[in-house]
Amino acid sequence: MSDAPAFRLTDSTLRDGSHAIAHRFTVEQVTAIVSRLDVAGVPVIEVAHGDGLGGSSFNYGFSGTDEMDLVRAAVEARTQARIAILMLPGIGTREDLRRAADLGIDVARIATHCTEADIAEQHIGLAKELGLEAVGFLMLSHMISPEALLEQARKMASYGADCVYVVDSAGAMTIDDARRRVSLLADELDVDVGIHAHNNLSLAVANSMAALEEGAAQIDGCTTGLGAGAGNCPTEILVAAMQRSGIPTGVDPLAIMDAAEEVVRPVRPDQGIIDRDGLLLGYAGVYGSFLLHARRAAARYGVDVKDILLELGERRVVGGQEDMIIDVAVQLERRAAQARAGQDVGASA
Repeated sequence: MSDAPAFRLTDSTLRDGSHAIAHRFTVEQVTAIVSRLDVAGVPVIEVAHGDGLGGSSFNYGFSGTDEMDLVRAAVEARTQARIAILMLPGIGTREDLRRAADLGIDVARIATHCTEADIAEQHIGLAKELGLEAVGFLMLSHMISPEALLEQARKMASYGADCVYVVDSAGAMTIDDARRRVSLLADELDVDVGIHAHNNLSLAVANSMAALEEGAAQIDGCTTGLGAGAGNCPTEILVAAMQRSGIPTGVDPLAIMDAAEEVVRPVRPDQGIIDRDGLLLGYAGVYGSFLLHARRAAARYGVDVKDILLELGERRVVGGQEDMIIDVAVQLERRAAQARAGQDVGASA
């Protein structure tokens, strides 16, 4: 077997992991994490607000440190890794992308809901004009059929994307779900296909390995799984599992284990535990970054976060509809109040 890596790994700890710590990464943390991932051989490292460039806001959560300062720190800390950013059209702007390009990034990952690829055309085009690698990112890919996803992926490829990702934003995909989507895109597209897996059903590593078998050329991970909801495919576990399976990754498994334990684990020591709320995200198919917002709304309105997540799943709420979390919590509070009032009337009668 060739020693050449079987796929290209992108580590999203410093982007998706931002959700898990309420967007509080510091320059010092970025520098330390990028340095260790770079030494371990991780080829691409993504850095941005959890909701991408421009995400620092009231709706999505303010960054503790300006994201451009974090991007600059990442670029300065790397020696061989490529630095990537994520951008959601409508949150980030073309000017944000230009600023990041000026700082020295290499890869622009342009993300849309899985049915809205057409809004990425200008941003993918600009990424190519700026000399960047452009990656299309189809979020919540479990929500539509593989055939419908292919049509959206074709749009991104036609705009100039070098790779299109199947993105399991809710961690809701089974192994068969991942296989069918990646297989169809890999067979039908003339560009690379990637997978971004969340671990809400504890299937992120399995889904990623299955995707590789179906033709995925790029795979995402987060060191220690640090990411939205119940977290992402843990980079160090993915690398170890691949190596044990005889699949070359280009990443030193011992060095990435050390990086996970020594520089990422201290950021959030309890990461990797799939609790009830995290599992519910995958079960209900709810966007991973909604978890912290849902927990805050539950505490504020005195309702059960479980009921919020299940209702959001029933409504098929998507990224960008964070305001619906409050609406759901308020409605649940009113229902509970009405139920209590009815019980009081019954008791007095």
